[in-house]
This record gives sequence, C-alpha cells and structure tokens, in this order.
Amino acid sequence: TVEPESFAAAFPGSAMHAHRRPNGVPELAGAHFILTREHFDALRQASISYNRRPGTLRGLHFQRPPSREGKLVRCVRGSVFDVVVDLRPGSPGFLRHESVELSASNRRAIYVPPGFAHGFQTLDADTEVQYQMTDDFQANLASGYRWNDPAFGIAWPLAPSVMSDRDRTYPDLAPADCAVFRET
Repeated sequence: TVEPESFAAAFPGSAMHAHRRPNGVPELAGAHFILTREHFDALRQASISYNRRPGTLRGLHFQRPPSREGKLVRCVRGSVFDVVVDLRPGSPGFLRHESVELSASNRRAIYVPPGFAHGFQTLDADTEVQYQMTDDFQANLASGYRWNDPAFGIAWPLAPSVMSDRDRTYPDLAPADCAVFRET
C-alpha cells in the first residue's frame, strides 16, 4: 500500500502528492516485491473505472508477457475492497493474495506489479477507481482468473451485484499457466 504524503496548502483544504518518484526503495512486505524508482518513472497510461452499484466486482485481471504492465491504483470516489494475487512461480508469495480498502477518504493507493492479478469490489455506490499503468493496455495479452477461484481463498466482503460476462467466465487457475511469469 502506498500512503499519501500530505502537506500544508496555501488554500482552504489540503494537498498531497498522489504520485512522486520515491528517493528510497520502500518494501511492500505483504506482497514480497520491492517497489523501485523505475516503477514510478515508467507510468505511461491512465484509466478510470466508474461503477454505479455497491458490490460491483472487477477482476481478477492481468496482462500476459511480454507485457510488463504494473498499475498504481487509487479510489478517488467511494471505496473498494482491492485485491492483488501473486502469480510468480518461485516467489515466497506465490498464489497468495493481499487485500486493502482503498477509498476517497483514506487516499491510499496500491501498486500492482507485473506478474500479479488484480481485482476489486465496490463498497459504495458511484465509485470511481483511477489506474496509472506502466505499459499500454494490449487487448491480445489481457487475461484473468475467476474471482472466486478456491486456489486464492479471497473472502470478498459482499455478494457480487454486477459483474461483466468476461469476468464471470474466466477460468480457474492452472498453476502451470503461471510459468509465463517466471521471469517477471
């Protein structure tokens, strides 16, 4: 999780750095990877997901290699239960997931590195999620796994109210499929 850095503003309200190249190399212990300056230098595409109903579920999505897509994800309106799943064979976190609540009020962000699947479920109506990606989206490399695959053991907070046909019909994990992420 990336915590925002607030600072005093010269106007009523507050200001914060939503994205700034880090000087240090913070470790995100739960996800078992190192977030480096290069990850922030590489942000090249931004997208927004607007979701009308609480319980809307998106994911679990990822880009297959050769894409090196990572995502910096923030919820700028409403709140979401956000999940990342480590798909990198040989990683200490292989097939484990981490979850965090992202909201407009807590201003947190999460970095989803290459080799991880990502999904979220809206907790409020009219929720907006902003993504900044390290690579251009490539439809031919887009893939995913089923949101409730028992291999991941994700306890989603709500019964899904809205889900795309694509997300509903993703397959369960076949661990051998993860071999493509060995070098990620």
